[in-house]
Amino acid sequence: MSDTTTLFGGAVTVANGTVQLHDAAALQSPHLDALVRQAVFGTESERTFARWLVWELGQLVGVRAASIHDLYVARGAGKCGGFTVPAINVRAVAYDTARAIFRTAIKLDAGAFILEIARSEIAYTEQRPAEYVTVMLAAALREGYRGPVFIQGDHFQVNHKKYANDPVTEVNAVKALVTEAVAAGFYNIDVDTSTLVDLSKATLDEQQRLNYEVCVDITRFVRAAEPAGVTISVGGEIGEVGTENSTPEELHAFMQGFNRTLAAQAPGMAGLSKISVQSGTSHGGVVLPDGSIADVALDLDTLETLSKLARDDYGMAGAVQHGASTLPDGAFNNFPKRETAEIHLATNFQNIMFDHIPADLLQEVYAWLDVNAKDERKATDSDAQFYYKTRKKAIGPFKQRLWGLPADVRAKLGAAYDDKFTFLFTQLGMQGTKQYVDAFCHAPVQHRPFPTGASTIVAAPDDADLSD
Repeated sequence: MSDTTTLFGGAVTVANGTVQLHDAAALQSPHLDALVRQAVFGTESERTFARWLVWELGQLVGVRAASIHDLYVARGAGKCGGFTVPAINVRAVAYDTARAIFRTAIKLDAGAFILEIARSEIAYTEQRPAEYVTVMLAAALREGYRGPVFIQGDHFQVNHKKYANDPVTEVNAVKALVTEAVAAGFYNIDVDTSTLVDLSKATLDEQQRLNYEVCVDITRFVRAAEPAGVTISVGGEIGEVGTENSTPEELHAFMQGFNRTLAAQAPGMAGLSKISVQSGTSHGGVVLPDGSIADVALDLDTLETLSKLARDDYGMAGAVQHGASTLPDGAFNNFPKRETAEIHLATNFQNIMFDHIPADLLQEVYAWLDVNAKDERKATDSDAQFYYKTRKKAIGPFKQRLWGLPADVRAKLGAAYDDKFTFLFTQLGMQGTKQYVDAFCHAPVQHRPFPTGASTIVAAPDDADLSD
């Protein structure tokens, strides 16, 4: 690239493949909204340029994809604690949702939070890693947030049935996703091979063997993909969410097997920074016939015990709680009290979005599900149960419609998200955690070359964005 392009009303120039930022305030304007929409909905060449530009702007102002590994190691060493890191699955209206998260973080001086998306979510929300990273970084830029941005691959899971049929192909599929995700800026990866636990085996080591051996294989692959100066935070899992609660003996069997295998295959290689366990929750909650969510028998003692074992015996940050967003509000302040390292939150934010969209659009979604998700309906499902369990599958097909919600609806939804994230961040002890991120986490500058064939066209902000 040899010409010069001026963008953002003169605040940004791109010359010879290098970005110059003349006025950082312009990033907090509708110009960035237009750039993000191009990154998501533009032509291939337009998307390529917009994603590159967002990444480069982030490099200039210190909004960079980062690993939380060193913070977790510090926590394992007793250098910090008293908070639980929220890992938030941003499924729908991703830009507006992430903006609310960063607004909350700025207000509470929070830094130790994660934005994540699971292998399954990438598919049904139609958010490939490059798009997801761009939208998360852009949301931070738009709100004026500064600091490392922790983006995570949640449940990079080995499917049990596919593995049983063809283990090499299934593991290679997870590795291919790792390659794509790390290249995009996912520097936190939760490897989920807990699906391979075989409780029919006689000993705990035999039960966990495939789990830890395949987890080591994928961990080594992750480490080989790391960019210079980055140690990716890798998590393992000993109990599949929704099954029996995990035990200390299972944790020891998995971790001893994992560490023994990793040391034999790759001496000196960094291992896991956290461990996911089962303590009574399920993804999305258990929906009752009237559409309400059943009470959860959450075993906080299990969480506390396993977190302490993970720190004291293996130097990790502690245990990770999955499937928690639909818990009652009174439950969340227990997690930092019990020194739970991380908590995964997803479905309730999706529920808030569906509660705010116009009724006619919601009926379109349900009509789409009647046709496209009918095979997932059980004979015993009420309408409320069926729609609640399947409506996430409509997020991808309706993505552009959801991003284009009327300004007044977006404003009300944004306010609802502000309230919910403020509540959760406060309950989880996020206030002031930016100090720990600043102390322990370093996000090196990683400039990317100007992409071949990219279009430098950036659409002007439209009236809706200008009124934002």
